[in-house]
Formats: sequence, C-alpha cells, structure tokens
Amino acid sequence: MLSFSSESLKAHRAQSYHTLPGQRLASPDEAVDFVNQRGFIFFWPIKGIDFPSLWTATAGDRPVPDEHDDPGHVTWGWKDRLLGQRRWYYGRVLRHRNAMIALAVLPYFYVLSPNLGNPEQDYLDQYMEGTITAEAKSIYETLLKEGPLDTISLRKAAHLSSSGSDGRFSKALDDLQMEFKLIPTGISEAGAWHYAFIYDLTHRHFPELIAQAEHLNENSARQKLAMLYFESVGAAPQTHLARIFRWKPEETVKALQPLLSSEQLVIGDFPGQPHHWIGLPRLAEPISAAKE
Repeated sequence: MLSFSSESLKAHRAQSYHTLPGQRLASPDEAVDFVNQRGFIFFWPIKGIDFPSLWTATAGDRPVPDEHDDPGHVTWGWKDRLLGQRRWYYGRVLRHRNAMIALAVLPYFYVLSPNLGNPEQDYLDQYMEGTITAEAKSIYETLLKEGPLDTISLRKAAHLSSSGSDGRFSKALDDLQMEFKLIPTGISEAGAWHYAFIYDLTHRHFPELIAQAEHLNENSARQKLAMLYFESVGAAPQTHLARIFRWKPEETVKALQPLLSSEQLVIGDFPGQPHHWIGLPRLAEPISAAKE
C-alpha cells in the first residue's frame, strides 16, 4: 500500500501554485504563461477548495483583502486588460466561480458542455426540455440578435431590468457561463459604477471551438482534465475531483480507471484521513518507508 505525506504534498503545491520565493507573477504575460502551465486556475482562492489561483500566484498564500490599494489587486487589472484578447478563457465556469482556462485545454471543457450541435438552435431544445430557464433563454436570444452588450444594456434588452429580477438575471448569467454559452469579452463604463462587463456568445467569440471539440469524446476529455487537476494539487480524495467539475460519481470513476490502470495516477493513504486519496506516483511511497 502507498501513502502520500503532507510534506511531499505541501512541497508539490508550493511549486505548482507558484508560492515559492521568486515565483510570483509580475505581468499579464506571466499570468497567461501560468494558466497555460496549469491548464486552468481560479481567479481568486475559493474557500474549501485547494487549487491554484491567479491571486495566490501573484500575491502569495494569503486571504484576499478588502482594501482596494493592496498590491495583489493588480490581478484585477490584468484580467480586465485581457478580456476579449483570446489569450485565455475567462468566466464563471468552475464551481460557479471565476476561472481562467488555457486555450489548448478549452476544447476538453467544451465537449462536456451541451453545445456541440447547433448553438443557435440547441438552446431552444434545452428550454423545451426544462434544462435552462426562461431568463437564460431571453439573455441568450438577446445576445444572438443584438451582438455583444454590456450588462446594463443586456438587462434592458432581455426585459430583466426591474429590481425584482436581480437574482434571476444573475443566476441566468451564471448558468449560461457554466454551460460555456456566453463569456465576458470586455469592460464598459455603463451604469452608476462606470464598470460593467460586456458579454458575447462563446461560439461567436471562439468560432473555431466547436470544430476543435468535435473530435474529442467525453471520457477522454475527463481523463485530460483529471490529470491536469492532479498535476496541480498532487493528490486529493476522489470526491474533490468530482466536486470541482460537478461530475457524477460514475463519470468520475470511469475517467479515473484508465489513469489508475496505466499508473499515471495511484491510490494511497493520507495521514489522518479516513478515505483513500488519488495522486501522482512520484508523490507516493510505500507505507513501510513512510513510517521509517
């Protein structure tokens, strides 16, 4: 039986999360390189989810402060500056939280979304099946008809500008982003705060994406994403993998089986944890050796 030690895991994550001395990101180009290395990251650290983030790689392993003048908030400017430049994919696509995805990895996410047929028709089928809301349908149709719109204009055009529709509009935006149907592509000075996202449809902003994803199958895509996940975190319980991607248990098991059979990943114990963990072979050692 194998075991993962807290020391080896901590050392691995310090390297992959870019928290070692001299690793801090200092420019938008370095931020893009970091995303390309990891495949996908969170924008900010998420409570209860141990995973790389742009904030941690830039500001260090510390909480995100409320003070707007904290030097770590330079990441906000990088994110805004790169919107629409097609240097990465940015949106609320992991656990309903903001994340960056490398463009080379994006097709593996997209093939797992309900968008590989005809995006200008499929949303209607989803609506008839009850898998998207009337608000999401209205937002999608508005962008389909009008082209990119800032948040204020989008709410008005989609007839969701009343105060009573705040929650329904926000939820619809989140749901559409989670399904890779729309994406923020810029910043507008619209609204009282003179700051509003501009949204466009994903398949229109990345017209090559459908063709890139069509040759992939869902299980191979999950295997790819699972390996990228473990290359970042080193080792974790199987449930953590399923939770970050919102995969069903049977989908998670099916993706992991060939990776375990080929020993790209291994199963081992972790001190103080009741369940087995899965992780990279180089971080595991025989239990007898771990106890010496």
